[in-house]
Amino acid sequence: MGSSSNDSRGHLLVDRDLAAAIGKTLLTVPGAEPVSPGQVQPASVDLRLGPLAHRIRASFLPGGTSIEERIDDLSTSALSLEGEGGVLERGLIYLVPLEETLALPPGVRARFNPRSSAGRCDVFTRVLIPGHPRFDETPPGYHGPLWVEVSPLSFPVRVRRGDRLCQARLQTGRAGLATDELRELYRRTPLAFDGDRPLGEDEVRFDEDGGLELRVGLANRDPAGWRAAPNTSVVDFGRERAHAADDFFEPVHAPRGRCILAPNHFYLFASKERLRVPPDVAAEMLPVDVGIGELRNNYAGFFDSGFGWQEGVDGGTPAVLEVRARDVPFLVEDGQVFFRLRFFRTAGRPDSLYGEGRSGGSYRDQDLTLARTFR
Repeated sequence: MGSSSNDSRGHLLVDRDLAAAIGKTLLTVPGAEPVSPGQVQPASVDLRLGPLAHRIRASFLPGGTSIEERIDDLSTSALSLEGEGGVLERGLIYLVPLEETLALPPGVRARFNPRSSAGRCDVFTRVLIPGHPRFDETPPGYHGPLWVEVSPLSFPVRVRRGDRLCQARLQTGRAGLATDELRELYRRTPLAFDGDRPLGEDEVRFDEDGGLELRVGLANRDPAGWRAAPNTSVVDFGRERAHAADDFFEPVHAPRGRCILAPNHFYLFASKERLRVPPDVAAEMLPVDVGIGELRNNYAGFFDSGFGWQEGVDGGTPAVLEVRARDVPFLVEDGQVFFRLRFFRTAGRPDSLYGEGRSGGSYRDQDLTLARTFR
């Protein structure tokens, strides 16, 4: 399965492989519309909410007890997502069946992450696999249904059956680049820029796990970021440009390139570096070591092939960072290392790069950009 299955190192499947998998590997539950080509991205596929959200008292890891039994034990109510959908209340936990099911070939596994629009609305999601005691991944060769845990953390959110809050990528083997492979890629095509100036290999930090350590950008920005406002009305997740941004977010200013984050508040910042993801790789944003402080960042961290890429043009696009301070006020300074970018080889160049041929908006040319539902 995939465009270059002879690569024993492993790779992510790209759009043509994913499109060919519809109806074979990517299936749907009874009563759901088939997977559509519009769900397929360069190296990932969007997943859709099913018809019913179960409000549950506590999160859990699947194991020997079935998800249905856990719902019987933990559910306090059920909410229909049909038609005009339902409102998921802030701070509560919901479990929703996804419309897609998987029938993975031996040696192929899936990994999951929130979509950018969900992360930027501070909607926490993670996918549960029946019988598998880890979030956001399947064992190789998994056959069966998918469930998503959804928890709006800043705003009440209206969602409908078919809304896409998370996405999957399918991979064979160990697709991540080792540090020496990443250095070689960087020499061929720089991945980080200061404006349009490529940063030299000696100006970026490579970690031991095949990642780039990258920084938050606060200086020379006004606002330097956004903070979720308290006590807002409902975010209608599926409607583009439905809400005025200042009804839901407050500007954050950073005099002298620094600001203090309030505990348990949600912030959006931009990376100091401008980034690009070449066509033959994809990338995942990961937190740096927890030793940097009490922060949770980067809910939605997958970058499809071609993010920030323009053929023959130097430059890139800032990454938007989703950040929550934990228990104490926390000082953040311009240029502070804030996240890692891990790169993965793909099964070749996708037929369409990130943002190409999309009928709706993408974050291809973003700066400090809010979710699509805000104008």
